[in-house]
Amino acid sequence: MPDTMPFETFVSPARGRPQIWRLVLGLVICVLAMVLWLAALFGLLVLVIGQQEALGLLEGMAEPTTPRATLLLLATFVGMALGPIVAVKLLHRRRVGSLIGRRGRTVRHFLVALGTTGAIYGLTLAVWTVQFDGEPNLPPDLWLTLLPLALLGVLIQTGAEELLFRGYLLQQLAARFATPLIYMLVPSLLFGMLHFDPATMGANAWAVVGSTAFFGLIAADLTVVTGTIGAAWGLHFANNVVALLLISTKGTITGLALFLTPYAADEVTITGPLLMADLALVSLVWGVLRFALRP
Repeated sequence: MPDTMPFETFVSPARGRPQIWRLVLGLVICVLAMVLWLAALFGLLVLVIGQQEALGLLEGMAEPTTPRATLLLLATFVGMALGPIVAVKLLHRRRVGSLIGRRGRTVRHFLVALGTTGAIYGLTLAVWTVQFDGEPNLPPDLWLTLLPLALLGVLIQTGAEELLFRGYLLQQLAARFATPLIYMLVPSLLFGMLHFDPATMGANAWAVVGSTAFFGLIAADLTVVTGTIGAAWGLHFANNVVALLLISTKGTITGLALFLTPYAADEVTITGPLLMADLALVSLVWGVLRFALRP
């Protein structure tokens, strides 16, 4: 275990019941929570708009190119957030708040990471526009109207992933195993595999898995250094706001984006080098945040 007090404080609530069988059963609960939430969401849609329209919306989530389909996709992540919440209460008998760390520190770390990432990404976008021209997607007035709901959706989506991967999984593994190779690497690899999508990414699919796993590893390291999920959540939220709401890559989740890239996600000759550039950018943000939030 690292000898930093913030991380020890973060992990200590998980030490009371660290058994692996509890974690495995907790992950089963997480999957069930996602399935049940999706079923409940579908049932609500059927009541409000009818079965055929509801089925059409669910099918649209496979290719979320409209605002409604994308907002619905983001809403499904409520189920991912509920899973760890139920698991820690039922199986580990600890407070839900222990998943995020101390509240004040979490909020401060979130805001610092959000501001830092936003500033660096903003400069990078300015450089990107020198070489590429974004293609208009949503009309600006519609985009602004949807922006509050879209931001809430991204906040839920990124928060759910952080609760599961950098909160529940990382904590319970760290409570059971002393080596970072397990409690940092395993959640990061699972996080990367969650984004495996060969239908969309084509030959880039495994490169995206690797890039996402690397992002997860950076988020895990920030969690270890700070003792909260705040920095990881702020970085994740800022990253996804840019990728989902400002400039989305063609062929991905484009329904709420103001602009689209002039290239598609499966174009290896363009997106391959850009993935490498993205890794360098995330590494830069990580270095700045690690310095700014060091204990």
